[in-house]
Amino acid sequence: MLDIAEELNRWVEQGRDFAIATVVAVSGSGPRQPGAALAVDSDGTAIGSVSGGCVEGAVYELCQQALQDGRSVVERFGYSDEDAFAVGLTCGGIIDILVTPIPADAPGRGVFAAALAAAASGEAAAVARVIDAPSELLGNALLVHPDGRYEGTLGGRPELDRTAAAEAAALLDAGRTGTVVIGEDGSRCAALDDETPTVTLLVESSVPAPRMIVFGAIDFAAALVRIGKFLGYHVTVCDARPVFATRGRFPEADDLVVDWPHQYLEREHEAGGLDARTVLCVLTHDTKFDVPLLRLALRLPVAYVGAMGSRRTHEDRNRRLREVGVTDLELARLRSPIGLDLGARTPEETALSIASEIVANRRGGRGVSLTGAHTPIHHDGRQQPPTGRIGSVA
Repeated sequence: MLDIAEELNRWVEQGRDFAIATVVAVSGSGPRQPGAALAVDSDGTAIGSVSGGCVEGAVYELCQQALQDGRSVVERFGYSDEDAFAVGLTCGGIIDILVTPIPADAPGRGVFAAALAAAASGEAAAVARVIDAPSELLGNALLVHPDGRYEGTLGGRPELDRTAAAEAAALLDAGRTGTVVIGEDGSRCAALDDETPTVTLLVESSVPAPRMIVFGAIDFAAALVRIGKFLGYHVTVCDARPVFATRGRFPEADDLVVDWPHQYLEREHEAGGLDARTVLCVLTHDTKFDVPLLRLALRLPVAYVGAMGSRRTHEDRNRRLREVGVTDLELARLRSPIGLDLGARTPEETALSIASEIVANRRGGRGVSLTGAHTPIHHDGRQQPPTGRIGSVA
């Protein structure tokens, strides 16, 4: 749901009645992950997607039906020879979809409105929704804040709400979207037995956009800024030379910093401005910048560290890094020469090569051609995807 928060937030502000269809579980080669959503308003306008096109028509009709009868439902869509090209998934996967009506006068509308407003403005928050439970609880939601505060109720049961909020806060802290099972009485998973009625929740996390920090204000950096923004990163360009780090050369960068790269990175680390989703791209191609910067970067808990340079530059840089105390284990984290082998020449092609490696690193891909590879098309994400809204499912 939060993947279309900006559009849905406008619908809320306009007072529209609408229904949301959300992917809550995926098996096999599902085209969209849990949290992906399609919304339909009372005029029949649709936004978002739950399947990339395979079952959109059928889900659209479910949303319209939910608006008419006011009931939440969970429907399963999967492959079958008879109707695969009608309402089935042609890719062979199975997806479960929760459809929830949210009319303007719904009692729980305020929770959804607050969640959408938070996600649209880039604030950290999580929404926990009931996806499997007695029918009177289905679709109920809590909005959970990073400090543990929560709004709404899953059914007027304080213990259930408190446990759900605690579980959602844990997923939010990790920047993840996923499902959790708790007891109707508020008991946690470890305390459940075969006789305890359970409630299954889908927790969607909204977190600020992940960071991409590009060191070196060169033409390749300008292209990388553009593709970084396209992928949903908050992009910073840092260079010690003010003549190159200018807004005119990097109009799309979120931040421009004139400073020695290693000094800026150290300040950001000390201020808590880096996390496990942060990617660092070192394009300075100059040992006086590269060595102190990489010495620090390779010791930080970030998602990716890549450095530009020829293979000869790479070997020389590794030697210099070892001389200042960088271990082989730390050097093993360095992606250098940066990027995948695409035969790239231009700044734009090189930026695509770097971005491809970042995506492969995040998603667990191998960077090989899918043709004849006999490898999975979709991999389980290991990091928070860079939408700034929906996390990976683990």
